[in-house]
Amino acid sequence: MYRTQKGTDIIVYKGKKPQSDYDFIVRYREAGKKERTPRHIHLVAELYVKYAHKPRLTLELKEHLLETFAQIKPIDYFPPKLQVFRKEDVALFKELDEVGEYDVEFLLVVSELIMIQEKTNYPEGSLTESLYRKFGVEDRFAVINAAVFRRL
Repeated sequence: MYRTQKGTDIIVYKGKKPQSDYDFIVRYREAGKKERTPRHIHLVAELYVKYAHKPRLTLELKEHLLETFAQIKPIDYFPPKLQVFRKEDVALFKELDEVGEYDVEFLLVVSELIMIQEKTNYPEGSLTESLYRKFGVEDRFAVINAAVFRRL
């Protein structure tokens, strides 16, 4: 579906949620590594690493992600297409690539795909939006706890 400049493949597969005909799963594969599924906790932890390095710029990235979320529309097709992402946006936050596991291009693309998936499957609310809103506002424990919480 998308290959980052660093060569990470971001892939989507048809999902299985019964309430959505257009559910999909986001996965990625870095060169020479096995395929993985990004989770909310991975994205939040990455933001905290970047925040420790460049707080102001990380908060700008957070705002950019929230603006992206506001523009996303649910989909009625598969595979999903990026709706907001522009390669030029990566340059705005390039300094954040100096630290952490994931580069900004990866974060922007994966976050957008997860946002599309959530708006399609859960039109009444989004964990991703909630986490990004809390980041930098609420204490780290509360945000990380929300990222790993699973309903039983």
